[in-house]
Amino acid sequence: MKRGDTIRVEVHPNRATQSLLVLVVGAYFLSMALTPEEWRWLDGVDLLIHEAGHVLFRPFGEFMMIAGGSLLQVMMPALFVGYFLRQGQPYSAALVLFWVGQSMLNVSVYAADAMAMQLPLLGGGHVIHDWNYLLVQTGLLPWTPWVAGALRGLGTLTILTGIALGLGVSHPALTWRTRT
Repeated sequence: MKRGDTIRVEVHPNRATQSLLVLVVGAYFLSMALTPEEWRWLDGVDLLIHEAGHVLFRPFGEFMMIAGGSLLQVMMPALFVGYFLRQGQPYSAALVLFWVGQSMLNVSVYAADAMAMQLPLLGGGHVIHDWNYLLVQTGLLPWTPWVAGALRGLGTLTILTGIALGLGVSHPALTWRTRT
């Protein structure tokens, strides 16, 4: 290379756009990790899935019925991640990992409230606080801050994993290979 020569770097516009989208959306979801107790639009979707989880897990006994709300809330977006990975669409899986992480953050807020029981619950004052019940039944109520912190940490890590996967598969120099 001589002085005055120019270096030409080609970036596939679609991949560059994908990388930018991952960074912007990932930053939005990471901001949720800083203040997970704030209500956001996706929390309404989580709430509907959470309530459906109680109905779905009802045949498996009281403990599973109560745990089923939080379980389904995290499992539903995780199933979409698995679907996209199976279809060889890792970029889509990465974006849905943001939802999995956000859902875990949402559950962490509910778990953190297990002792104080101050969150407004559907059904008013005569309903069971899921996480109070679960942690009392498992003898983990004194560990409430640790349980909630672990869920919050896993949610944040899941969002970071989504960012890493999304950037990894959208990077112009990398090619995602699927099994044939």
